Amino acid sequence: MSAAPSRVFIARLAGVAVFDPAGDQVGRVRDVVVALRLAPRPPRVLGLVVEVTSRRAVFVPITRVTLIEADAVVFDGRLNVRRFSKRESETLVIAELLDRTVRFRDSGEPVSVVDVAMEPTRTRDWLVGKVAVRRRRGRGLRKRGESIVVDWDTVEGFSTVEHGQGAAGLIAAFGQLKPADLAGVVHELPEKRRTEVALALADERLADVLEELPEDDQVEILGKLGVDRAARVLEAMGPDDAADLLGELPTEQREQLLTLMEPQEAAPLRRLLTYEEHSAGGLMTTDPVIVAPDATVAEALALIRRPDLNPALAAQVYVCRPPTATPTGQYLGTVHFQKLLREPPPTLVAGILDTELDPLRPTMSLEAVAMFLATYNLVAGAVVDENGHLLGSVTIDDVLDHLLPVDWRETLMDASADESADPEEEALRGNN
Repeated sequence: MSAAPSRVFIARLAGVAVFDPAGDQVGRVRDVVVALRLAPRPPRVLGLVVEVTSRRAVFVPITRVTLIEADAVVFDGRLNVRRFSKRESETLVIAELLDRTVRFRDSGEPVSVVDVAMEPTRTRDWLVGKVAVRRRRGRGLRKRGESIVVDWDTVEGFSTVEHGQGAAGLIAAFGQLKPADLAGVVHELPEKRRTEVALALADERLADVLEELPEDDQVEILGKLGVDRAARVLEAMGPDDAADLLGELPTEQREQLLTLMEPQEAAPLRRLLTYEEHSAGGLMTTDPVIVAPDATVAEALALIRRPDLNPALAAQVYVCRPPTATPTGQYLGTVHFQKLLREPPPTLVAGILDTELDPLRPTMSLEAVAMFLATYNLVAGAVVDENGHLLGSVTIDDVLDHLLPVDWRETLMDASADESADPEEEALRGNN
């Protein structure tokens, strides 16, 4: 292998850009596939799992990798876009080995796996030769929590099933992924590992990931959290997504979770659950950007500038008389963000309202909402009741979510391509 380093720590490869021979980026490294062998033989590296377009994970044989650097991996030859599927004899290093508890063969001392290093051989193979571990207690002059790098054959326990395995290392490796991409990683983990990752994620991060997962995964993970934490995670989710998830649960479980939530968080979810799923009321979020008529352009811009705000929600500001929490006082109109950009900061939003568009009604059908947004080239629309109170906003992403097949997320994550198997890949993976 040309220009290859003598040792590569695998956790550091997560998210590294992958380039084809022409220099075009085709994706990013998600994981490394190895074949565990009988001790003391080190695992053989089979290849890389690379995430390409449409969140598809594909396999790149290690024999085709020609360059590994801190910020780039280059491969030679044709990229087979057949979706990667892990075989029973294979192990994913980042997803399955990080955070595992193993023991030193000589002393039996338990240590946690922090990273794993692969090294090239003279025959162009790559083997896992080193393990970075963290000690759990002091021993002699060594300090508690010390991390050291040891030979693979000095530790044991990689092939045993560990219950309660941590996930800090895996989460750190994928820390920079967007929620939708991390959801793809979580979806493909074994159920045991998926639960461990969910338990280790912070509430806000887990909420973001749940919103991107198929319904079956959402229900499964929520059931593993315990009711108190499940209620907190639901509070951190967008109201429309949380209501959709609650709608998938049995009535008794749903009511238990709503009771445990803060009343101000549970109230909008209860309202959303009263609407038909494919109506404007069932599609809307109850937390759009709302200001009073005496707010200035500068104040409105500050609200839509929040980094955690959905881009579709940030496209419009709704002006209502107090109270400005849904259901609001009298809805007065909408200010589009482009209008805000054109006006002086001290201008009052009440003077630049768009009042020509009739708002959506909560009972309008999905098709009617979609036609409304398409007709007026909007990415969001206000939902107002018969008394003129703003109830929420329907965004284009929620419309698309419901227009697509029910299982579109799962299909996207699981669909296999029709491409034929790669002979070199089959030879490599078939002779572990």
